[in-house]
Amino acid sequence: MNERLKGHLDLLVLEVIATRPAHGYDVIVSLRDRSDGAFDLPEGTVYPALYRLERSGLLASNWTAESGRRRRVYALTATGRRALAAQRRQWREFASAVGAVLGAQA
Repeated sequence: MNERLKGHLDLLVLEVIATRPAHGYDVIVSLRDRSDGAFDLPEGTVYPALYRLERSGLLASNWTAESGRRRRVYALTATGRRALAAQRRQWREFASAVGAVLGAQA
């Protein structure tokens, strides 16, 4: 599954954070829960994506104290919201095209 995720991780991370600001582990749990376990991703996959998305201006982060622990919480920027909308459109077009091809085989 992780191999098929390549190219789509940024979209999924942005989608999770669009719901509400989240720290890295929360993103991991949300991806796993929202996908019924299909996207049970290691920290070594998710955290680099968060850092990359922040460097590109799609996410912003702040340090917070939660249960006595400091955590970096990520939120979408205005640029991130626009990028997410564009990626959603692209995904829907791609999924529709794949569905059309697979439907032709039935």
